[in-house]
Amino acid sequence: MSDEGLSRRRLLGVSGTAAVAGVVAGATTAGALAQRGNAVSRGDEATAAGAPTSTAATAPALDAPIPFRGEHQAGIVTPAQDRLHFVALDVVTKDRVQLQQLLEDWTRAAERMTAGAEAAPGGLVGGGPNRAPEDTGEAFGLPASGLTITIGYGPSLFDDRFGLASRRPAALQDLPAFTGDQLDPRRTRGDLCIQACANDPQVAVHAVRNLVRLGFGVVAVRWSQLGFGRTSSTSTTQATPRNLFGFKDGTNNVKAEEPEGLAQHVWVAPQDEPHGGAWMAGGSYLVARRIRMHIEVWDRTSLQEQEDVIGRDKKEGAPLGQSKEFDTPDFSRKGPDGGPAIPVNAHVRLAHESQLGGIRILRRGYNFTDGSDGVGHLDAGLFFVAYMRNPGKQFVPMQRALAKADVLNEYIEHNGSAVFACPPGLGDGEHWGKALFG
Repeated sequence: MSDEGLSRRRLLGVSGTAAVAGVVAGATTAGALAQRGNAVSRGDEATAAGAPTSTAATAPALDAPIPFRGEHQAGIVTPAQDRLHFVALDVVTKDRVQLQQLLEDWTRAAERMTAGAEAAPGGLVGGGPNRAPEDTGEAFGLPASGLTITIGYGPSLFDDRFGLASRRPAALQDLPAFTGDQLDPRRTRGDLCIQACANDPQVAVHAVRNLVRLGFGVVAVRWSQLGFGRTSSTSTTQATPRNLFGFKDGTNNVKAEEPEGLAQHVWVAPQDEPHGGAWMAGGSYLVARRIRMHIEVWDRTSLQEQEDVIGRDKKEGAPLGQSKEFDTPDFSRKGPDGGPAIPVNAHVRLAHESQLGGIRILRRGYNFTDGSDGVGHLDAGLFFVAYMRNPGKQFVPMQRALAKADVLNEYIEHNGSAVFACPPGLGDGEHWGKALFG
């Protein structure tokens, strides 16, 4: 890291929102000068693949901080970092004031950590030797690493515990059951969620650990997921990554450089929630699905069958029957045998917007490997994370179409699921929960 870089050690004495905001602004400038990141380090690959380019977007440096405040929450259209720690929580208190205070405390801590500071001004030594440190310390001395912290509220938060029922957004509904689901109750739902993304796994884990620590007695962890290796690009500055099946994933994802696409498919508009959920304008809905891949079965499947299942060439990522990754799929093209070049039950065909009435979503998923299942198989797959304007109108019809006919279902199972309302970004002096509680 350059001398201009930001470290937690140098920020140990930083305190207060204004101070952190100033540090963020300076570090962002330094990060821009560094000109490092996924797009730069993998730029040759992106160009060779025929990826679209944009002179208006520059990937942030891998260790630079990302501004915490803004019109939208960071961690949605932010160029996807390489690591994820996602946690869903239950609120265990029935005290409305305690929950409000926690959201305010979380805001301060999150803003500090995304700037590269400790969770609290006292850091490792605050409170003296006879009290627990105010920061757990495992990220002490590490740079900000592009950390973003995104918060969401689950449908169950809007029950009768905290007087929030009238403020529940109309689009925030539990997902229906889908054909083939094998959901584990221990991996579903949640009152709250925190998504921490960073380019250093220790930084992401540190963020979640310290927010959970601050919530002791108010919230409890319901389930969590670590992710590595992003499975989608959220910016044109990034090359398309591969999932654990070895295929390029998310080629046609909505990108940060598509303001019209984001407005149409990702951001909640004021007219979407005219009543109690009006506070969600500028926010987005998050759908999380833990998708286990049957790795061992897939690895014994022929290349031709793999490509027919996905509907793309494995090496280049091109739609079958074409030559480049970003070629538009031609579902009318015939293959050598006279049948469709892209089979009618291929994943790419069924998930394509042209087959779904124009539906698109912004994907932000990650690979995961959680050991074995106890019988010699990897517990590995895709932690699917996607943002959208309305899950009922976007994700539900998409997943129903996939669940009904996608041949990929022979190789995967959905065993975790949740949906959350992620509020808009924060202005100066605002904190999480202010808009929620009114």
